[in-house]
Amino acid sequence: MTERIKMASKGLDFFYGDFKALKDVSLAFGENRVTALIGPSGCGKSTYLRCLNRMNDLIAGTRVDGLVTLDDADIYDSDLDVVDLRRRVGMVFQKPNPFPKTIFENVAYGLRVNGMTDKARIAERVEASLRHAALFDEVKDRLHESALGLSGGQQQRLCIARALAVEPQVLLMDEPASALDPIATQKIEELIHVLKENLTIIIVTHNMQQAARVSDVTAFFYMGQLIEADVTQTMFTRPREKRTEDYITGRFG
Repeated sequence: MTERIKMASKGLDFFYGDFKALKDVSLAFGENRVTALIGPSGCGKSTYLRCLNRMNDLIAGTRVDGLVTLDDADIYDSDLDVVDLRRRVGMVFQKPNPFPKTIFENVAYGLRVNGMTDKARIAERVEASLRHAALFDEVKDRLHESALGLSGGQQQRLCIARALAVEPQVLLMDEPASALDPIATQKIEELIHVLKENLTIIIVTHNMQQAARVSDVTAFFYMGQLIEADVTQTMFTRPREKRTEDYITGRFG
């Protein structure tokens, strides 16, 4: 059975002003798969991730060449609704960034922005999203307290719940556990395994062990280029490129 491609880039170049930060990146993401993007700091991983939901549009002086598709449709088409794109391609950042609102309102926010007004439906979706983020049992008695009172790990799962509430098809995660302790990190990793049943997940990580644990496919970036991508087990045991092997074994990076 051939894998269905959910998202892909073809010949993607990205510029900050005159600086070419990404060079000819072609990479496909299978449906219900976790792809880890690895590579040294400054190699273009996070820049590439933000190209996938057009977050880089918010930075002045940037330019994209090449093609990025979601369900075979060009996401840089001038007629595309960017708000709808970011609903379908959700994002979780490196540092938890809950709004200074209640736990409930953090999750409900996207639903209201997208026009949902039925209070019962909102409450139902908030609970379902918190359950999917493995957080509901910990906060069910505190839903109307400030989200800022949660621990770092709980705040990050709240941000995941907030992204899930609008029912995305793809979830981008930019080092989602780098600011967390080992127990909170384990919860995020367990969550990724569960979420991929319904989502395509693309995760940037500096942590080689994390990439090996959570991903089905690993892609190695170096100096703005995609060096190679393969099934994770193959990448970590028999990489084709010496630069990949050197990075994975800790010779640089």
